[in-house]
Amino acid sequence: MQKNSNHACSTWRKSDWKGLARVIPVVIGVLFAGSAAVAGPAIGQFEVKNLNATPGEIEFQSQNAHMFGNPKRELRNVGGEFEYDDNSVAKQRHALELEFGISRRFKSRIGIEYEKERLDDPDNPDQVNEFSELDLSEIGAEIIWVVDPVEENKWGFGLVAEYEHPLEDEEASLLLVGPIFQIERNEWWSIINLYLVKHLGGDQPRDEKVDFAYATQFGFELNQDWQLALEAYGTVDRIGDTGSAGEEAQLFGDHNQHRLGPVFYYIGGLGGDPSDEESSVSIGVGLLFGINDNTPDTTLKWSVEVEF
Repeated sequence: MQKNSNHACSTWRKSDWKGLARVIPVVIGVLFAGSAAVAGPAIGQFEVKNLNATPGEIEFQSQNAHMFGNPKRELRNVGGEFEYDDNSVAKQRHALELEFGISRRFKSRIGIEYEKERLDDPDNPDQVNEFSELDLSEIGAEIIWVVDPVEENKWGFGLVAEYEHPLEDEEASLLLVGPIFQIERNEWWSIINLYLVKHLGGDQPRDEKVDFAYATQFGFELNQDWQLALEAYGTVDRIGDTGSAGEEAQLFGDHNQHRLGPVFYYIGGLGGDPSDEESSVSIGVGLLFGINDNTPDTTLKWSVEVEF
């Protein structure tokens, strides 16, 4: 998600901080309550959420990723049966989403995701690194509360909550909550998303752990049409002793993933005029490089976003 120069014009009040103080303990309680399906690291779409909210605005988003140099899967023969690591690995991911501006303080999004993921339970060791067909894998929804809009002070703060529900009953759903920080200084900007990710449900025995995830973007406006950003995405698989680690996690451990790389964005009006304020299109293309052994070597990220 590239920088947007349209800022909300609201004033931050002491009562807003009091409301926030009441919300945070409830969220933490939900995330860490109860821990009882195989659960790899929660890997989201490679996008950065911002605080730009315009009432009545609708934005279509297509977020896409192709992974190359995927890590080889570990396996062990345990009592005559093969066990496989539960690292989250895919060849392709494609999300189609619609975002709605509710007010200058709230916006929401709904979407679907297609994924070509590694087989969860291969029939034999020869299939250990094979992938499924590209299929519709999940539906999701999110809400963003712009607590402190980006104004003259050039910084802002918000909260995001997202729910992702897989179409396979045996897989766990995900609840993501966390803060958004956004800073803008002339041609430079930075956005930081931090998440606690709660795994919910799935097959027995369940592992309702909590992961930590992040998405960051540090960018620069090259000119009216082009922007360059350095983006980083990662997940820490399991915070502390949350959840109930299954046999796979006990055998192979947890799998943190981290990516970093440059992304170019082209921004213009739908008719090719970047000054068109009624509608605009953003096209992003970049390469993210894995910086540990659990992460694919290279991720080709590309996106198309159209505002109406």
